Amino acid sequence: MKTKVRELRDASGLTQQQLADLVHVSARTIISIEKEQYKPSLMLAYRIAQIFHTTVEDLCCLEENKRKEDEAYEKF
Repeated sequence: MKTKVRELRDASGLTQQQLADLVHVSARTIISIEKEQYKPSLMLAYRIAQIFHTTVEDLCCLEENKRKEDEAYEKF
């Protein structure tokens, strides 16, 4: 699942550790989310979205991810 975490974090000038501290997770968790190796729980996505004054839908690129999933499904 693609997210905008890195883009928003960079734009705000936060380090991975600073964001991790704000949402009460390890820096490794933030790194994994940014590398698309880990999908955040709904609650973690909500906390991150609050930090950046956005929605979970926007943070997680839900519209874009749904479109890609629909396109993949239509190929079968």
